[in-house]
Amino acid sequence: MNLVGTLFIAALAVCAASVLAGLTAPTRLRLPLAGLGTAGAGALGTAAGLAALLGGSWSAWLPELLPLAGVRLAIDPLAGLFIAVTGVVALCAAIYGIGYSREGLDGRVVQATAPLFVAAMLLVPAAASVSTFLVAWELMAITSLLLVVADHRHRPAVGEAGLWYGVMTHLGFVTILAGLLAFAAGAGGESFDQLRQADLSPALRGTVFLATVVGFASKAGIVPLHVWLPRAHPEAPSQISALMSAAMVNMGVYGIVRVGLDLLHGGPVWWWMVVLIAGAISALYGILQAAVAADLKRLLGHSTTENMGLVLIGVGAAGLFAAWGNAVLAALALTAALLHVVNHAGFKTVLFLAAGSVQRATGTRDLDQLGGLRARMPYTTGLFAVGALCASALPPGNAFVSEWLLLQSLIHALPTSGVVGAVSMPLAVGVIALSAGLAVATFVKAFGIGFLAKPRGPGAGRAAESPPAMLGGMALAAGCCLVLALAPTAILPVLGHAVAVALPGPGAVTGEVSLHLAGISSVISPLLIAVALGVAVAGALALTRVVATRRARRAARLWDCGGGPMSARMEYTATSFAEPLQRVFDNVLAPESDVDVTPVKESAYLVESVRFRAKVPDRIERRLYEPVLSALTFVGRSARHLATGSVHRYLAYGFWALTGALIMLAVFQ
Repeated sequence: MNLVGTLFIAALAVCAASVLAGLTAPTRLRLPLAGLGTAGAGALGTAAGLAALLGGSWSAWLPELLPLAGVRLAIDPLAGLFIAVTGVVALCAAIYGIGYSREGLDGRVVQATAPLFVAAMLLVPAAASVSTFLVAWELMAITSLLLVVADHRHRPAVGEAGLWYGVMTHLGFVTILAGLLAFAAGAGGESFDQLRQADLSPALRGTVFLATVVGFASKAGIVPLHVWLPRAHPEAPSQISALMSAAMVNMGVYGIVRVGLDLLHGGPVWWWMVVLIAGAISALYGILQAAVAADLKRLLGHSTTENMGLVLIGVGAAGLFAAWGNAVLAALALTAALLHVVNHAGFKTVLFLAAGSVQRATGTRDLDQLGGLRARMPYTTGLFAVGALCASALPPGNAFVSEWLLLQSLIHALPTSGVVGAVSMPLAVGVIALSAGLAVATFVKAFGIGFLAKPRGPGAGRAAESPPAMLGGMALAAGCCLVLALAPTAILPVLGHAVAVALPGPGAVTGEVSLHLAGISSVISPLLIAVALGVAVAGALALTRVVATRRARRAARLWDCGGGPMSARMEYTATSFAEPLQRVFDNVLAPESDVDVTPVKESAYLVESVRFRAKVPDRIERRLYEPVLSALTFVGRSARHLATGSVHRYLAYGFWALTGALIMLAVFQ
């Protein structure tokens, strides 16, 4: 066994030990043992993934572990990338969870399920057969569902979120199961090596691709299969929210790349147009919903939909360029997509962990009830600011690098892409630019309204800084973001090994060649470093000036036009901040408002109270899911008449069902 295999097996072994510690350790030791064990497994997984990314590989067949087919594992650079990302997120979340989980989440089930969830996410990219992949995927779904509903006894919304997530994730699993089983049947075997060598008909290849893309897109939170994500992520414990949003959703992207580009060796243009269009719609719709959201964690959940949409734009563009025979642009677009997977994992980990610290300190996620946290939670404020800057796709944030690289791939495609490219590429560029602008507004709102000004609610007024373990997890994730932002050329050539797995052949190029095409190997790092240094110097000078003049200040009341001192009621709220955007995109968002005026009893002309309610519902959910749910509810209520309690009637049901089946067999035999 080589280094990659040794590190990977060690990571799984430590996960198993952490599960055992979570189940058997006494209450006082359970949390540190399970948390440190999960952190160690994340570190080992990171090392295994990095070893694979640097050119290593490993494979194994364990026939005793699963009946009939056994367990097949293989780690190549593409799998190594997703294993490394999962490991880093698990490391940060586990350290954070040691401090966060002390209040009601230190039970045996939660502490044993979390490392099992991490092990499942490590196994999904390492699976090398259909049966192994499906078992690992289902284990990931079940463990994440248990963690989402961990706090269901205290908050009714958790149960509803778990129901939505459970239904959507298993419907997605059914489509993946159908697609991969059809693939294995056509290939005459279930190992990934056999699938790569299969000669399928175009109709079967298209069916397999569509079925699997639907299932993987559901896991990635792609519109219109996203409805579980803004429900489940806010209600899960914050370290679990980070694992789901920064690591688990990546498995949907991995599945599309592995099946569509690696196992099926690409496909016709329409495959990748479907992926690109789905990504573009998700990017715009997700960031619009985030821009008008007042719940901090729900805002971050919608942001995940946006960023996964951007990743799918890159994957779809890579497939299009490969179908057109342009290997260089295909590699460039896929490099940008994979880099954005890495960048999104970094800043979304910081943001979800910081949001959990805010919720723990204030008891609320409502931005309208926050404010004034800068003075009470200075370290959390600074770390959230790092994540918000990175998520805004502005230099020196890390998302700027990957989105700029993605734009370069699309812009360079225009001269030679034909009619389809001439229409789709400018639209994709516009989507990326618009989503980036809306992301800036969204995170300015989240940071400014949530952390600055005066506290608007009682929880914000009594907030206190997070424990050191929570700050340590956030700081580690923020450090990763800064490294990715200031040294992108250190990771981009390594991504070339993963790109070469998905786009093999004599025309494949590495990430380094793609970088020279866009000219960023000599531009991005110096630019970002110069901007970062400029910001740091300006901040240091401003701080020095403030300190130098602080002693000379005198307390004096300024002229306030007779309005008195400023109060929290005079501040912008998240709702008022987003109102102009809501007006601009009124036709897309379809906001709802209601004014309830209550007159006094003595006279209808005098008003006792005015109540104004406004909300922005998910329009896709309203138009697509609610009619289906209403129809299913009607069918369920109507079916109650069939269950009368009569044994004779139930026997008749069985008789007529058997008779109908026999008639059908006789007819179609």
